[in-house]
Amino acid sequence: MLTLNTKIDQAAQIDGELELPYDQREKSRLRATLRSGEDVAVFTVRGTVLRDGDLLRGDDGRVVKIIAKAEATYRVDAADAHLLLRCAFHLGNRHTQAHIGHAGGVGFLRIRKDPVLKEMLEGLGARVSEEEAAFEPEAGAYGGGHHHHGDDHHHNPLAPIPLRQKIHRPSDKKDEADPCTPAPCCICCN
Repeated sequence: MLTLNTKIDQAAQIDGELELPYDQREKSRLRATLRSGEDVAVFTVRGTVLRDGDLLRGDDGRVVKIIAKAEATYRVDAADAHLLLRCAFHLGNRHTQAHIGHAGGVGFLRIRKDPVLKEMLEGLGARVSEEEAAFEPEAGAYGGGHHHHGDDHHHNPLAPIPLRQKIHRPSDKKDEADPCTPAPCCICCN
């Protein structure tokens, strides 16, 4: 069985394609099947998220391209940027992964199917439609962002984290003795 274990930036030749939904592209250990039918084992560094177009080199030197598999999602459209921003805020406040997209001069959000979130978004005034599409959520403020393939701008839109700055995570407990420890930001952080 081919073992894929090294992420590379470019290759002269692509020897296969591995189509995976997002939840499998988040795993660091995985058994999967190439489009050709060949079984492969994927071993990546913990925390690695494979993105559409990423390349993995196998133990035999072959290179496999990752393809984001279309999956059941909701596309969230809004009448204006302000409403879309409100929707993004409420999704973020619920720690919901969201894909931020742009097509035909219009921005949109994409989330995994969840009827409760659909109802909330429609209550805010958004149009929510089901679609089978690749799901590529943002990595998060401290996750390093991600590069949109075909984007010629090599930039990181996220500010670097100062060395002494504490990073708030929902699992953090408030430390009364340390005034720099952030207070909970939402209900789930209490």
